[in-house]
Amino acid sequence: MGSITRGTTNPNRLRRADRYLTGVLAPLLRRAQDPLLVDLGFGAAPVTTVELLQRARTARPDVTLVGVEIDPQRVDAARVHTRPGLEFRRGGFEIPTGPRRPVFVRAFNVLRQYPVEEVPCAWELACSRLAPGGVLMDGTCDEIGRLATWICVTGEGPQTFTVSMRPGSYALPSDVAARLPKVLIHRNVAGEPVHEFLVALDRAWSANAALSPFGPRRRWIAACQDLKAGGWPVLHGPRRWRLGELTVSWDAVAPS
Repeated sequence: MGSITRGTTNPNRLRRADRYLTGVLAPLLRRAQDPLLVDLGFGAAPVTTVELLQRARTARPDVTLVGVEIDPQRVDAARVHTRPGLEFRRGGFEIPTGPRRPVFVRAFNVLRQYPVEEVPCAWELACSRLAPGGVLMDGTCDEIGRLATWICVTGEGPQTFTVSMRPGSYALPSDVAARLPKVLIHRNVAGEPVHEFLVALDRAWSANAALSPFGPRRRWIAACQDLKAGGWPVLHGPRRWRLGELTVSWDAVAPS
């Protein structure tokens, strides 16, 4: 269920999303009865799939992973990387893992290439295959993973929205707008919550320009603090912020 996408990939491109999994979502892995993960739409080469397995095993060593692609040629080529705990299957948002239900599905740079009206159905289908409490991560990033955003979705719908950017890789936080997920990228216009969020983030960043001599990381932390103090439902805290990451409740940016 789905469409063949461009399939471009690069080593280490999804490191920011993987770090969120092994940090914020680590309890999800640790309490899972069957720690099965799915990398949905791994692309022309499964390099980031292999990286996902390696990183996830730092949080839970017995994690297993299925790489899923709709293009049969990509699946055939990827199977040379098969190893204990890692396999590759042809499929799409129906998540072809048989009776096993994954606790986490990563779908990065996939729905970005779909018509926006198809996104809710894709979310619903993938989430119907999740284990109880499982999470679907729908994300987008630039070619080398410096600027990224993602939405965490459960069976109850989208829950959180995250911006993650390498400190020093942007002039304004709103530079990440070009990497918004499909359901938000066309909503970055006046009057829409995601636009107001990016405006507020830019304003907080600019207000802390005096901290520039201490580096972009310190300035980013201060901007996150100001955003939270201003009433935005900012989650987590400085430990995540110092990574260039900021997560808010989905309701704060959901399309109006």
